[in-house]
Amino acid sequence: MTETLDVVPRQWFVTEHVREKFSCRHCETITQPPAPFHAIARGFAGPSLLAMMLVEKYANHQPLNRQSEHYAREGIELSVSTMADHVGACAATLRPLYEVIKGHVFAAERIHGDDTTVPVLAKVKTRTGRIWTYVRDDRPFGGSAPPAAVFFYSPDRAGIHPEQHLAGYAGILQADAYAGFNTLYAADRKPGPITEAGCWAHARRKLFELADIAAKARDKKPAAISPIAFEAVRKMDAIFMLERSINGLPPEQRVAARRRDIAPLVNDLIDWMKRERAKLSRHNEVAKAMDYMLRRIDVFTRFLQDGRICLSNNAAERELRGIALGRKSWLFAGSDRGGERAAVMLTLIHSAKLNDVDPQAWLADVLARINDHKITDLAALLPWHWAAERERRKVAA
Repeated sequence: MTETLDVVPRQWFVTEHVREKFSCRHCETITQPPAPFHAIARGFAGPSLLAMMLVEKYANHQPLNRQSEHYAREGIELSVSTMADHVGACAATLRPLYEVIKGHVFAAERIHGDDTTVPVLAKVKTRTGRIWTYVRDDRPFGGSAPPAAVFFYSPDRAGIHPEQHLAGYAGILQADAYAGFNTLYAADRKPGPITEAGCWAHARRKLFELADIAAKARDKKPAAISPIAFEAVRKMDAIFMLERSINGLPPEQRVAARRRDIAPLVNDLIDWMKRERAKLSRHNEVAKAMDYMLRRIDVFTRFLQDGRICLSNNAAERELRGIALGRKSWLFAGSDRGGERAAVMLTLIHSAKLNDVDPQAWLADVLARINDHKITDLAALLPWHWAAERERRKVAA
């Protein structure tokens, strides 16, 4: 048997709906069946085409001008302005589903938060906007709630933005040491203070850069390797290795294992860093990297008493990785409104991917149904419920 992998090119087609008119000879009344449902009011694009545009733009980082050129090579003329109108209409149609996912994320006991830069088109040059993400992922501590991510756009990085995003949230926020989060941790905050949890990956990163032998060897002017940074990274890696072994266990078991196995290593690391830090100048790069952690010891050791807290904020950084890579492809957002649309679509697509759901198949089905769907039952269209329903239909068939 010889097997050859091949592909059938996609096919474009136009679906025509013929609606006959009938008139009564007695009263001259004209009747006609209603027009077929469209994902976009008075639009000509079908839900599968719209889903393909959205996934190509926001998941595969293909800007609309490249998509338009690609379609033209296949004999389909779709202008960039027309496609942009379709994207905006889809974002507006799917906005209620975005709000449901946002509510699901902020109902979590612990969330991850982070942000990244987004170039935004301006008159003279691009200005720097921000995309924020908050991720709910209870799987590390054995939670059964589906994972999801919600995104927000803002024209700058002012602290007022996370305050607005998390206005109704009171729980644990795993994030970096961004000063804009500080007001969220105030004891008199309403509806309650948010508990800060540090990210060991951020603390390790600068030390790793100072101890990265391979990177320094590639430099034209190689710098000396810091033995202190190298030892700090080695000690941290031992903590990360033990933490991986308890991933997925219930919070109580995680706390017990941490107190038994990980707490001694953490205490040893902190004592060692304090001794070594006392020997260094405050201008030393290793000292600055150590101070990031030593000034927030309570925040970085909080995971030893709470099994819901992770060691790092990598869950949020993974969701932003695609944006950081895609910036080189789509270059900039066209406007603040474009950034807000991107936040809506990124929320839907990334939440689908977190639940191992094909975002294109899911969006095509949702766009075909959402305008006729009950607003009180939007939860049925969430990616995890949608996938479960499809599985039930397969089993029933």
